Amino acid sequence: MADSPLLADLRAALGGAAVLTDPDLLRTHRRDEADLCAAGTPLVVTRPRDTEEVVAVVRAAARHGVPVVPQGARTGLAGAANAVDGSVVLSTVAMDKILEIDPVSRIAVVQPGVVNARLARAVAERGLYYPPDPGSWESSTIGGNVATNAGGMCCVKYGVTSEYVLGLEVVLASGEVLRTGRRTAKGVAGYDLTRLFVGAEGTLGVITEITVALRPAPEESLTMVAVFDTTAAAGAAVADIAAQGLTPSLLELLDRTHLVAIEAYRPMGLRTDAQALLLAAADTGARAADDLARIAEVCTAAGASEVYAATDAVEAAALLQARRSAHPAMEKFAADAFPGGNGGLVIDDVAVPRGSLAALLDGVARIAAECDVPIGVVGHAGDGNLHPNIVIDRADPASVERGRRAFDEIMRLGLALGGTCTGEHGVGLLKRDWLAREIGPVGVRVHQAIKAALDPDGLFNPGKVL
Repeated sequence: MADSPLLADLRAALGGAAVLTDPDLLRTHRRDEADLCAAGTPLVVTRPRDTEEVVAVVRAAARHGVPVVPQGARTGLAGAANAVDGSVVLSTVAMDKILEIDPVSRIAVVQPGVVNARLARAVAERGLYYPPDPGSWESSTIGGNVATNAGGMCCVKYGVTSEYVLGLEVVLASGEVLRTGRRTAKGVAGYDLTRLFVGAEGTLGVITEITVALRPAPEESLTMVAVFDTTAAAGAAVADIAAQGLTPSLLELLDRTHLVAIEAYRPMGLRTDAQALLLAAADTGARAADDLARIAEVCTAAGASEVYAATDAVEAAALLQARRSAHPAMEKFAADAFPGGNGGLVIDDVAVPRGSLAALLDGVARIAAECDVPIGVVGHAGDGNLHPNIVIDRADPASVERGRRAFDEIMRLGLALGGTCTGEHGVGLLKRDWLAREIGPVGVRVHQAIKAALDPDGLFNPGKVL
């Protein structure tokens, strides 16, 4: 490996410290957090520090015909960052500078390795707000968020990442640097190339700089909880909230499996006897109490057995932290469910029209029973975007097969209800076949034509998306 011409080229361009071949480090960069997705072992992990060094990595890999797999913090849940054997992993973690915060234009310019929470806190100090907040916001990077078009808990009011990306700097497979988009509040010149790269999961280019839109900081927020005896009743409440024109800043669902898992992971007195819990917030300042009161009325009419508001900011923060703990709590729940810590999670991500949320929840319960696998449901109910967590025993092929069947049945149900195969996690390796079903043969051909035009040799993140 030390004599590899590619490695020599990379070391000459980046220096030895940014070209990593330690076997243990290569193993840790094989995959993201998606369970049961194939992953290879890379030849090398590179950590470029700027656009020029990214260009050098891309050109060196192209000369030697070696695939390039871009990676951020590897917090993804669809296998989009998984390496292929012999590839060059291009890690953006060293590109972590906030280059500019402009409070007049309400924009920030960042490198892709900036962690989401760090940007949010930096702009908050200037009285501004960056809304996208995936559950992994304390560790996921803006580049990864853009690559997967990440969502989060505030999407119900503020939308997903793509609605905040104004412009990009992207290194193409040719090694050329493309700048897309704008810094202005308005701009409609030419094709929307920015949106083309948002959500492309590193298959079309390597993002090296991102210009994002900011908002004024929201007003004071209040939080409430509604407890339901059935998940379907909680789903019906969500549909009624939307039908009445109410706009919470957050509307999240946790089912009983998640409540039990979170309470075991981090005890805080959650109602583990409830079948479902809706967590709602309103960030409308002086109007927040009235807004939450109207949401509470809808929940009560839909069958909530209890509705209560957080008494102060500390309790509200604790409730939000409980929701953010859902993923690690379910990982522990799964590990503890089977001997030897062999429990794993197959995490689904399906979005349906809000009016179909109750049908989706009922359907997931039916699928869990038919496939004989535990499934916990959590998600951004206000968007109709749920994450069924399928618990399987990795050591038992029959359990794994039942989990895969449940996953496919949930996908099939979501599409039948007029939904989409992924609301925010992306396609990666996990959902390639389901994307093809969703967009149809013409959509597949258009995707492939775009890929061929921008990456004719197929070296950028091969095997992902399509």
